[in-house]
Amino acid sequence: MAEFDNSTAHYYASLSADPILAAIMAHVEPYQLVRHNNVVLRLCASIMSQQLSTKVAAVIFKRFLHLYGDKEPGAVEIAATAPETLRSIGLSNAKVAYVQNVARFFIDNQLDDSIFESMANEQVVTLLTQIKGVGKWTVEMLLMFTLGREDVFAVDDLGIRQSMTRHYGLDGLSKKATEFAMLEISKKWTPYRTYACFFLWKSKDAGK
Repeated sequence: MAEFDNSTAHYYASLSADPILAAIMAHVEPYQLVRHNNVVLRLCASIMSQQLSTKVAAVIFKRFLHLYGDKEPGAVEIAATAPETLRSIGLSNAKVAYVQNVARFFIDNQLDDSIFESMANEQVVTLLTQIKGVGKWTVEMLLMFTLGREDVFAVDDLGIRQSMTRHYGLDGLSKKATEFAMLEISKKWTPYRTYACFFLWKSKDAGK
């Protein structure tokens, strides 16, 4: 059985009120969100990793950092990188365009990490999905794993959908009905829906 210490107790007590989620949590190691700096780089990394395995994505990102002397580039450096240079590390033409779209958007709108501090989750989604190549799911992952937001629910995530379908008996529902049911169930997890997503992912990975 997983053991939860003081750093995770704040969400464990709340989420365990859902007996189904509590049963999942009992078999998964606890998780604590961590904030990361350089939002523009993290968003670019998310784009680069789309439709790739974790292993391949890590290789591509390592090659990307190597272009900048193994240091983390900012928006100006990324925007100034020649498209052919980005293609040389294994990025498709579309991903090259999207990565540079992100960098230019941050430059044009004078965005830095501090701007996101005071923005609500919905505001961040609205702002960043203006960028061609950046969808809602990508921003939700950024909110969770870069900005460290605790109350994000990725209703469109396939892994979350599959895990909730299995554990909450949503088989046979239409896509729209499944989404509605997922959102209704997730309300009980507020304000710790990010952690609930984590446990649902881990449960699916473990085949439980």
